[in-house]
Amino acid sequence: MVGGLAVPPAVEAERVITAVLADLRSGTHRGVVVDSPPGAGKSTLVVRAAVELAAAGEPLIIVAQTNEQVDDLIDRLARKAPELRIGRLSAADYRPSQRVEGHETVRVAAKVADLAASAVIIGTAAKWATVAEGVWPWAIVDEAYQMRSDALLRVAGRFERALFVGDPGQLDPFSTVETARWTGLSWDPMQSAVATLLRHNPDLPVHRLPVSWRLPASAAPVVAEAFYPFTGFRAGTGPTDRALTFTEPGPGDAYDATVDVAAATGWGLYELPARHTLRTDGEAAAACAALALRVLRRGAVAVSEQAPDGAPVTADRIAVGAAHRDQAAAIRARLGEAGAGITVDTANRLQGREYDVTIVLHPLSGRRDATAFHLESGRLCVLASRHRHACVVVARAGIAELLDAHPSTERVHLDLPVKFPDGWAANQAMLTHLSRRSIGGAS
Repeated sequence: MVGGLAVPPAVEAERVITAVLADLRSGTHRGVVVDSPPGAGKSTLVVRAAVELAAAGEPLIIVAQTNEQVDDLIDRLARKAPELRIGRLSAADYRPSQRVEGHETVRVAAKVADLAASAVIIGTAAKWATVAEGVWPWAIVDEAYQMRSDALLRVAGRFERALFVGDPGQLDPFSTVETARWTGLSWDPMQSAVATLLRHNPDLPVHRLPVSWRLPASAAPVVAEAFYPFTGFRAGTGPTDRALTFTEPGPGDAYDATVDVAAATGWGLYELPARHTLRTDGEAAAACAALALRVLRRGAVAVSEQAPDGAPVTADRIAVGAAHRDQAAAIRARLGEAGAGITVDTANRLQGREYDVTIVLHPLSGRRDATAFHLESGRLCVLASRHRHACVVVARAGIAELLDAHPSTERVHLDLPVKFPDGWAANQAMLTHLSRRSIGGAS
């Protein structure tokens, strides 16, 4: 609010971006951190900053966390600045995707020396860790909250100043080895690159993107309250800017009722009877598949600022998310040929992606216990924030009681920053909202 008047979301977002770019140009800090909620234009900021730095004659590198992220950034950057020479630093056996091959200004090489003519060189953190020579004035670290602090240490010698961009509410870095020996240390490798950076450099400027352009007005307040209670953000669109309708009637069962509620309110909860199940719950997997197919078969149409006249919600615009790969495999098997094109994957692999409609198998559904893995707030945050129109959660009844019966019993460690909201609080906030949009499933 300024002078009692609401600031348009585009104006509010531009003010923050302008401040970020001003901090980059000022030269008074070695690093700048930008926190980005889901769909806030993080990749757009990375591309814009890269174009401005390159235009000023500043060679730079971009450090991403996965090959998918690298290829996406190359495609975006090449479209934004067709004249910019871009280097794709990769493994020797890398085969360029269509997003990379389609641009004549992009060169792919396994050695950084072969990309010396490039204004921007992009590669994964793992690949940059193998580079032992060369220092660039600038680096942009994308998805910096996904990056472990030890990974940052391995590439820190390659740049003088850096822009760190990421989403603090998403999944934390993980490791397959025991890491308790480092817990509480300021350089704990299991902390994110940003967390360790700020513990050792508390004076670095931190900016927060204030608008989500992905999440609709029905979702942004819910996700913000559950996962970003102290920073918050708003939707870039209003309640009437998006709509989800169906061109075909359904049989009128509980699946229909659920997708109708989700289309009208943005959220739906398909609740199965309370029961302790195996991790791969066949009934829950079948419900996820049936809901996704119902959206497809009823001819969903999405009206938005991108498609004012409406666009069909095709299979590639629907995703089903789960916590484990075996759950995803069970859902995929039940979709069969009818569900060809529907994305089914784990939260880790859905992170950063966007769809019109998502179906989510709740991580705590059917469980006897609430482990740290299933309670992690970032996992539920990813699953609940991929959609532009509607999200349907599939879960067995009894999760609220499970949470009450399993308060956190983890050890308290000295000097360990407390992450809030924790998984318990985030799950309770989401369940409170979803309970008002619950449709009971078959027993």
